[in-house]
This record gives sequence, structure tokens and C-alpha cells, in this order.
Amino acid sequence: MHLVKNMAYVGEQPWHGLGNQLAPNQPLEVWATAAGMDWTIEEAEVRFVAGSAGLGSIHAFPEQKVLYRSDTKAPLSVVSSRYQVVQPHEILEFYRDLTEVGGFQLETAGVLKDGKKLWALARTGQGVALKGGDEVKGYILLATACDGTLATTAQFTSIRVVCNNTLAIALGESDAAIKVPHRSQFNPDAVKRQLGIAISSWDAFMVRMKALSERKVKSETAEAYFRRVLTYPVSATQGNSTTATNDRAIKAVHDLYAGRGKGSDLASASGTAWGLVNAVTEFVDHQRRARSDDHRLDAALFGPGATIKQKAWEEALRLIV
Repeated sequence: MHLVKNMAYVGEQPWHGLGNQLAPNQPLEVWATAAGMDWTIEEAEVRFVAGSAGLGSIHAFPEQKVLYRSDTKAPLSVVSSRYQVVQPHEILEFYRDLTEVGGFQLETAGVLKDGKKLWALARTGQGVALKGGDEVKGYILLATACDGTLATTAQFTSIRVVCNNTLAIALGESDAAIKVPHRSQFNPDAVKRQLGIAISSWDAFMVRMKALSERKVKSETAEAYFRRVLTYPVSATQGNSTTATNDRAIKAVHDLYAGRGKGSDLASASGTAWGLVNAVTEFVDHQRRARSDDHRLDAALFGPGATIKQKAWEEALRLIV
């Protein structure tokens, strides 16, 4: 199912292929409507009926509250009474000063899972061209969820233009994002200050991308790399082995690397460690099995797909140390 009413974008159709197109430099209020974010998260106390067959007395459960959409009244989740809500308009408002005076451009925004997850992506203006005209641009992603699956998260993200592959940019040695748990109040100014400190991470990322694009790899190195990235732990009850390898995925990424992938023939990617990374990111973003494009986008940005891409990046960096 394509939830196209729940996303908006400017410019060319974004990498996930969803959304309503907007002209550039629209006010945030226009974005809110086009992206399906022009509603608020309301809350109500949890009540239950004590007694059989729905007959009995009504009681409150003050430790929990129900979150629901103001427009459709559809329930979103049941959370702790201490849960701090981040509203859809707060996600867009985060970008107001960045776009009005900072030179950023809001490029995509929307909701996933009927409103349980909210996100927006803005281009920072940073970018790099690798060998053969292989362009990579820098973005800031802000996302939150009201179903307990995601803290409010801000992170730098790169998008490779030729194939629209996405990859989170690590802000430090260990963490790729600034995360505000929902037990805390979301302070957008504090988050932006942290991002400001980390904006130099793009420079380090650029240096590593260039190094990967210049690191030639042999076929056996590529095979071993894909096996490391696409091997995952399994429970002991499935046999003696504690890991499993996704052979279908390995064949798919190998084919992408060997010439089927978009941009795989560019000088930066052909037979290089950068090509290895992009074979995995293209597989995750565009080919990995998913119930819908909506679910694939969710997994690629926030879920198992994002984890695989991070592992692909880290394993590739081991080839250039």
C-alpha cells in the first residue's frame, strides 16, 4: 500500500518513490498539509470496564494514557503518563530557522504507520563529487515516534545522487545520532547546538568516502565482505550455529556490485570499497523484501535496514585502515 497522502517532497521524486510534489521554498504550513502532518497528537486517560460481557463499573488507570490523532481520532498508542509528546508541527518547526536563514532546504517530510512515526529531511548544502562525477549530498533527518519504537532522533544522513541510496553519517566514534528519549522534554535549540558542533563530521565522512572510492578490492575480498555484512545472529534453538547467512541477499548485492547497481560503473564505485557499500545500501533501500514501500522506508531509515547499512559502512572502513 502506498501511503502517498502522508508524504511531500520538492524537486525530483525522492528515493522511496512516495509523496505529493511541492514547489521549492514553500511555507511550513503548506508542508504540513501536503505531508499529512496538519494534525496534533491528543491524549486521554486509560479507562477499563470491570465486569463480564462489558457490564460493570468503569475505572481509570492513571499510570498510562492513550495517544490519538486529533483529526481522525484514530488511536496511536498507550504510553506512560510521564511520556513527553512531540507534535507533528514540532518536527517541521525544527527546520524553520535552518531553512529561512541557514540555507537549508526542506526536501521530504511525512508520516509513517498512520501517524505513529513522523519525519522530515532537509538538504544542508554540503556535498562532494567523487571520481567519475559520483555526487553525494548531506542532509539532516529529524524523526520521532509515539508508539515507543523511536526516541526523537536527529542525525546527519548522506544521499548518493545517482541511485538515491541513503547512509547515516556517524557523529562520533560510536553514535550516529542525537537522541532525546520521550521521558525528556524535546528541546530543538539544544539539539541544533549539538548538531552544530557535529557538523564537522561531514568533513571526516567526506575523507572516508574518498578513501573508500580509491581502495580497489579483489573479488574474494568482496565476497568475504558481503558475507560479514549479511551474516546475523540466530537463536540457539535453530541448531548448533549461532549465526545465519542470507544467501539470497548476498547474491543480490553481488550482482549490484558487479554492474547491475545504479552508478556501479562509475570510477568511484567500480571494483572499489565504496562500490561495496553502495551495493548494500541500494539493496536495503530499493530491493530488500518489505510488505510495502512504506515499510521499506521505515526499515531503511530507522529499523533493520539502517542497522545493515551501518554495518556495511563499518566493515568497509576496516578495508582502508
